[in-house]
Amino acid sequence: MGICLSTESPPRRNHSKRVMNQSTASINSNSSSRWSRVRSSSGKKEKFDDAMIREHAIAAALLFQQHQQQNGGVLPFDRSTSLRHPPGGAANSKRHHGLPRSSSSRTRSVMDPLLPPQQLLNQDVNLDELETNHIVLVHGGGFGAWCWYKTIALLEECKFRVTAIDLTGSGIDLFDANSIKSLAQYVTPLTDFLEKLADGEKVILVGHDFGGACISYAMELFPSKIAKAIFIAASMLKSGQSTLDMFSQKENTNDLMRQAQKFLYANGSNLPPTAIDLDKMLLKDLLFNHSPAKDVALASVSMRPIPFPPVLEKLSVSDSNYGSVRRFYIETPDDNAIPITLQESMINESPPEKVFRLKGSDHSPFFSKPQALHKLLVEIAKIT
Repeated sequence: MGICLSTESPPRRNHSKRVMNQSTASINSNSSSRWSRVRSSSGKKEKFDDAMIREHAIAAALLFQQHQQQNGGVLPFDRSTSLRHPPGGAANSKRHHGLPRSSSSRTRSVMDPLLPPQQLLNQDVNLDELETNHIVLVHGGGFGAWCWYKTIALLEECKFRVTAIDLTGSGIDLFDANSIKSLAQYVTPLTDFLEKLADGEKVILVGHDFGGACISYAMELFPSKIAKAIFIAASMLKSGQSTLDMFSQKENTNDLMRQAQKFLYANGSNLPPTAIDLDKMLLKDLLFNHSPAKDVALASVSMRPIPFPPVLEKLSVSDSNYGSVRRFYIETPDDNAIPITLQESMINESPPEKVFRLKGSDHSPFFSKPQALHKLLVEIAKIT
């Protein structure tokens, strides 16, 4: 998630081990030298809206659970029940030095409903011709493996093997986000998964939002196990740069993000924040401005705080490891969380092999443009 901060100090208040969600921190240049706090309203309309949101979310969750049970009842998504095929042995082709761009050309409504698999354009995938058919999905800050449910279904219908990771303190992982001290700790579920891959087995890593920094960390550790890396509206950093460094660029200031941020002080208000939560009332405008209402409802009851130390940590990557993995970037032009100007800046500073653009996508294309995103993922998997 884009993080907007200033050098203001936290308020001197008594806090319990975990700060109440109503305590919010919003960075405002006109505020005093403290972490300013904003108040969430609690009128009748909000209560009614919350009730409606939860009702829709429960329905979405039940459908989600039913899909899991039909696929063997596996909740973490780290053991996909799709057909497993041995990875191909084709070697990586030489990387292109230019930046060819591709755009999804289908015109769809904002709701972009799921189509029957036979109507998708990628049913002619020959898995035997792919270097690997195993795709690993890594969520962004505050999200979890649950956010990929449409993408998982579409890829598995095409017989891809899919793994969606819950990072530490995310999704159904029970660890407290306020207790996460480093990027390495946050990314442990992903690095543990990669470490256990069989010799010679490769995967395609897909990272969304802050998940871009997470897959970059993994690329540095396991370059030989990663065939391609795909960044979706994600933090694609240079060595020595933190996610905070990138998203604090003055020219990319994001007022909506500042308003939505709620800083949590589990160690006391006299110490730095331990995590960041997002105001549920602003989620749609910030992350899901083109997404279906049912997915906004699901996110509103499923998103969790974002651990703060990993956001502050500077990434250390090398040309020999991280630089040896083929990178691709998917832009989301209608993104209110990571504006397209910031995405373009990251691309220009660290050019990937190829850039794609999802027309009409908000920050969460797995909700707003699931078919178009699926098409691009398959297209990238087929690149030799």
